[in-house]
Amino acid sequence: MAKSSLLIGMHFSGPKLLAALINDSGEVLERREAAISPNTMVQQVATTARELGSRGGDVSALGFGIPGLVNRQTDVVIVSPDLPTGIRENLHKELTEATGLRVEIENDANAAAYGEFKVGAGRGSHNIFYMMIGNGIGGAIILDGKLWTGTSGFAGEVGHITIDTEGMQCVCGNTGCLETVASAPSIVRRARERLHRDSTSSLSRLGLNKDFTADDVAHEAKEGDDFALMMIERTGKYIGTGVASVINLLNIEKIILGGGVMDAGSLILNPIIQEARRRAFQPCFEATQIVAGTLGRDAITVGAAMLARDAA
Repeated sequence: MAKSSLLIGMHFSGPKLLAALINDSGEVLERREAAISPNTMVQQVATTARELGSRGGDVSALGFGIPGLVNRQTDVVIVSPDLPTGIRENLHKELTEATGLRVEIENDANAAAYGEFKVGAGRGSHNIFYMMIGNGIGGAIILDGKLWTGTSGFAGEVGHITIDTEGMQCVCGNTGCLETVASAPSIVRRARERLHRDSTSSLSRLGLNKDFTADDVAHEAKEGDDFALMMIERTGKYIGTGVASVINLLNIEKIILGGGVMDAGSLILNPIIQEARRRAFQPCFEATQIVAGTLGRDAITVGAAMLARDAA
């Protein structure tokens, strides 16, 4: 294998570290997953990087995707729900010193968008908007083939556009954000509330499992559970409303939808498209392709690695 042909991509989220050894073409050669603590993160990242690098070849860079706001001009993590302040401020420097590699830290949605753009559903496109729908909702913009992050590096926060002005308060301080109704935890919350107040939903298998997750809702929907299917479809309508706003604002070539919630496949993609068609300015809608991402769980690690490669 040629020198400098290998990259490492990592994704930190909550208690888990996902890592992958990736070649210069974006192909995943090896994956690792481990529990991780913020207090020992730097050492664990360095150890995992060494283990992946021992496969052979020459690792040239490490890309690190995290939930939160990252200013890549200063290499500082401004906000991250999973990282204490002291760790955020010096993370780039400490990872660089501990691994001996060139390190690029990026917001997880930006990283996933770049991965889909380079080797996934956005390959061959020039302008895309990526929406990542999981425990939170993030977004990213690629214009003329380049990741556009805005003045401070925080562009794309589609999860915090207002869907319901009288809705729930969001972690950002606003009320009625898209994230409050369409993220994975919000799907579970809405399903629980409906189960408690609607006797007609009592036949749903979800009611037999008090600790069900958004994955369970998607699974039961695929199995034909009417209540679960209704919850997925309604979630799709909320997302479609946000997608329509993006279409009207950007007149974008392609919108790519990723993250765990999209594991529901066509059951959620179809209502998203239908609602976007209903709400968007039609000439803009007709110019936009709405598709599901193709990289799945690898999107962030692959994208972070590709960003590290291209930042050289």
